[in-house]
Amino acid sequence: MARTNSVFPPPFQALQQIVRTALAEDLSGGDITSNLIIDDSFQAHARITAKQPLVVAGILVAQETFRQVDPTLQVTIYQKDGQWMPKAGTVMTISGQARSLLKGERVALNFLQRLSGISTLTHRCCQAIKGSSPILTDTRKTTPGLRILEKWAVRLGGGHNHRSALHDGILIKDNHLAILDAHHIGITQACLRAKAHAPHGLKICVEVENLKQVNQAILGKADIILLDNMSPTQVRQAIAKIKGRAITEVSGGITLDNLRDMAHAQPDYISMGVLTHSAPSMDFTMEISPPSHKRRPANLKRASTR
Repeated sequence: MARTNSVFPPPFQALQQIVRTALAEDLSGGDITSNLIIDDSFQAHARITAKQPLVVAGILVAQETFRQVDPTLQVTIYQKDGQWMPKAGTVMTISGQARSLLKGERVALNFLQRLSGISTLTHRCCQAIKGSSPILTDTRKTTPGLRILEKWAVRLGGGHNHRSALHDGILIKDNHLAILDAHHIGITQACLRAKAHAPHGLKICVEVENLKQVNQAILGKADIILLDNMSPTQVRQAIAKIKGRAITEVSGGITLDNLRDMAHAQPDYISMGVLTHSAPSMDFTMEISPPSHKRRPANLKRASTR
């Protein structure tokens, strides 16, 4: 089941800035169509609906989108971020000036579609390896400018975050090694060099592609050995060689289809770029109707208005 209560949202100031940028992209010249044909006195009611089963992500962002467009809009939340929806249903309603609803529609839906796609795919991947030992993490393969939201969506889906930026984790990758090799510095020396100068508390992770490089990483006393683009059989061989002297992580070419086989090889971590770079968007729609004074639906589980 997707997480619902244990995931902290992104820093609100960062979220606000992302929303502000998205709105500027869509509204820098105003909404010419609505301004021409919709009187500013017109009021309306909008309902945003998820049209398929999913893990909801982006409610907080959609809510902030409408707040920035028009603080007088009345927003009612039906589903929380991280909530599993087993079938289609309403996630929020918005009431107020009709022009404002139209201005916020596409930006709010874009956030919901994108983030819910990530959280839902992550949830499916976590379910695929449920009961096995590896921890599922994301990567830095994120949409520019949206990393903080996309990594939040991974957490909402039950996954974990890898490093968020170049400064918060030491990961010696193939291109680092290619540069060092030109100066006759190998994997062992690279690991020892990093370990000698690393800030306290940061682990040394090195990416390797074969068993020879695994041996070199062990000699370099790497804390984490990242087994890149290896088959499950090769991963088992590498883990047997490492013998617990380093944390093991696998990455590269892992999808929902082959994830279970890789989990059975029993690495400590599985990192998947697909969670963020290839998650399909979920299907949301916003339907607008004249304002209604009817009672709220009886099946409303939890609602809050901001």
